[in-house]
Amino acid sequence: MAGGKTVAAQRQAWLVFEDEAGQTLRPPKARTWGRRGHTPVVPVSGKGSGRVSLAGLTCYRPGQRSRLIYRTITHRGRKNERRSFSERDYIALLDAAHQQLDGPVVLVWHNLNTHVSAAMRQMIDARDWLTVIRLPAYAPDLNPTEAVWSHLKRSIGNLAVTGVNHLLAIIKNRLQSIQYAPTYSTGSSLTPD
Repeated sequence: MAGGKTVAAQRQAWLVFEDEAGQTLRPPKARTWGRRGHTPVVPVSGKGSGRVSLAGLTCYRPGQRSRLIYRTITHRGRKNERRSFSERDYIALLDAAHQQLDGPVVLVWHNLNTHVSAAMRQMIDARDWLTVIRLPAYAPDLNPTEAVWSHLKRSIGNLAVTGVNHLLAIIKNRLQSIQYAPTYSTGSSLTPD
């Protein structure tokens, strides 16, 4: 990761890490407390289909507070509905981040097929403020955005939702609390090495 930090320092740019995650209506398993002999059970209806896909950016620059910028896409299980972010969705997120950060961006992300497609390369080449560095094949420990997803998944563990709109509202609420938490906004918990 030293290469990304060096390039960002030379260009006085933001060092931005991108990752994506998703959550279905079935909650992630988590531990909880219960009376001895009475195992707590969280009822899950299993009715309906739906998924919330997330793409997030953790952004760092010396002398600035760190930032979390994210976008969500709700999938309702309809016919011919795209189940993931497209190249245009990623570029829209990066353009919004560039506008919000007000400076050049050194983007660090992995080799997802939409990240390395010809259409994505063309869109990246058209933005002179954007430099892209690729992560190794499987390196979750090098991407601080993974810590955001881990925190989010732990916070919604064993939480039964009534539908995809309820799930989306909870996810947005939890991500907003991460955005404005003092430990995250100062970068002390998510600062890359």
